[in-house]
Amino acid sequence: MRRVLIALGFCVSLSVLACAAAPAIAKPLQIYFIDVEGGQATLVVSSSGQSLLIDAGWPGYEGRDADRIVAAAHQAGLQQLDYVLITHYHRDHVGGVPQLLDGIKVGTFVDHGPNLEDSEVTRTDYAAYEKAIAGHTNVSVKPGWGLPMKGLEVHVLTSAGDHIPSPLPEAGEANPYCAKEPPAPEDNTENARSIGVLITYGHFRFLDLGDLTKKKELELACPNNLLGTVDLFLVTHHGLDQSNSKALVWALHPRVAVMDNGARKGASPAAWQIVHDSPGLEDLWQLHYAAESDRDHNVAEENIANMKENCEGKSIKVIANADGSFTVTNGRTGAQKTYAKK
Repeated sequence: MRRVLIALGFCVSLSVLACAAAPAIAKPLQIYFIDVEGGQATLVVSSSGQSLLIDAGWPGYEGRDADRIVAAAHQAGLQQLDYVLITHYHRDHVGGVPQLLDGIKVGTFVDHGPNLEDSEVTRTDYAAYEKAIAGHTNVSVKPGWGLPMKGLEVHVLTSAGDHIPSPLPEAGEANPYCAKEPPAPEDNTENARSIGVLITYGHFRFLDLGDLTKKKELELACPNNLLGTVDLFLVTHHGLDQSNSKALVWALHPRVAVMDNGARKGASPAAWQIVHDSPGLEDLWQLHYAAESDRDHNVAEENIANMKENCEGKSIKVIANADGSFTVTNGRTGAQKTYAKK
């Protein structure tokens, strides 16, 4: 394994926001929110055809999560994954890496550096990850860096407990929602070390903060909003209420949010309500019906990819254009909804 800090032309400053110029012919950006039953696996395919997988789901289950990821990659026309970014070393995010490598080639692994959580299960999963990626290029990123993907800007916002020191362009305004935000507890788990990224394609902005917990969220949101607003928001931490502070979510003003919950994991009513009530939100989509919640804390069936606990693992797909418009497709029903450019 080669752990590289400034390799492959990785951008190391947000002062240069694009690692590559936008393509002459604007093809759409594709995002697949793959159902890994309450873990994370988000596949991003740029207009140039380069690919980024964010997290790899759970281990075990006869390779279920790896198989679903590979199927999504093939649906997108991919024979390999250019980058696999591991937000943090919890089992539902990193555990599927060994099985994934049995099913598809991977170019570069991206992570935040060594495991920083003192727990036996996390140490075990991190050791399995390191063993699996031996021989692959491995890059540890820091806040302010970017990934070199043609036609796409991938900005690293948080990593290993640190965050960008200054606002993104057109961000930095005082956040009016901070005044009523209660103090957040300390978190010494890997969740707080999650890599968070903002992916930008033209005027379209997509935010994924992994499992970042509230104290770290508030460092991005208060007293000033360092991130600005977004079009698409992957609800943090599967919709658990250890994350999703109102001061951050409401300041982001997402137009659409996707919750990668499982049937019995995530979609906590308190966090669900914060996202649902976010100013300007047009729609919330869920990967699963939350069986342990009530009807008032689940979206309508047409916005849910999997209604039953024992399911086929249907995904939610987003096709985004450089003008900021995008279309969401429910993999279970095939139904689509388009959101016009602003």
